[in-house]
Amino acid sequence: MGLSWPVVLAVLCGAALHASWNALVKASGDKTVDTALVHFLGGLVVLPLALAVGVPHREAWPFLAASMFIHIAYYSALAGAYHHGELGLTYPIMRGFAPLLVALGSAPFVGEALTPAAWAGVLCIAGGVALVGLAHPGQALHHGKALAFAFANAAIIAGYTFVDGRGVRTEVAAGGAPLRYILWLFVVDGLPFLLLVLLRRDAAGRRAIAAYARQRWPLAAVGGVASVASYAIALWAMTRAPVASVAALRETSVLFASLLGTWLLKERFGWQRALGTGVIVAGVVALRLA
Repeated sequence: MGLSWPVVLAVLCGAALHASWNALVKASGDKTVDTALVHFLGGLVVLPLALAVGVPHREAWPFLAASMFIHIAYYSALAGAYHHGELGLTYPIMRGFAPLLVALGSAPFVGEALTPAAWAGVLCIAGGVALVGLAHPGQALHHGKALAFAFANAAIIAGYTFVDGRGVRTEVAAGGAPLRYILWLFVVDGLPFLLLVLLRRDAAGRRAIAAYARQRWPLAAVGGVASVASYAIALWAMTRAPVASVAALRETSVLFASLLGTWLLKERFGWQRALGTGVIVAGVVALRLA
């Protein structure tokens, strides 16, 4: 399997959607609650469609269950990273180091060995992301908690990439469609983190969450739809191209995140992030030609 231009363009669109909902969470007043609302509402929106297409085959359910638990860790680390650091610092680190870990684990976990050209693309994207994310290294070193959450989340992202990559392929091999796995993933994924957030708050905190949700739910619903569409595109692409290549290509979302961080959140861009952008583009080209 290789990356065709339609797959490349689809994953790039998904990357833009992913950066958009992350910017929405970063700009919110309560990042943990917003993260929970985005994914709960995303699951609620797709539930009727999930019921219409039917449940996945039983062979896929272990992967769905494992992914649910991994995503709870992902949402927790995501909220922590955004609480302690800028979008332009934490997002590129989380998204940039994950594809490198996926590439390293592709052979043992999904049985895919990358070509030299594909490795060059993955390394370029990871290096370019590091340039974008660490454009101000002196400042970055003073955000130890943000860096810890971001690097931890990179490992978590690699984990759910392997699980869901195998899960969606298992569903297809069992005679199902990728859409079944994708939709039910968001259905089972939407409620647990919200429940965890509610359980961690006292009665006054839960009333505050309810009041916040009444004001915030329209934007959170838009973010939920963007989150569903972004990951749906990535999982669909993993049925047509190597997992590591799709994972790396998806992390071009850092370009969109940096632009959104500069435009909406007034974060600085600078020459180093511009250089990193060029390196990422070179990596995308290398992946396409691999």
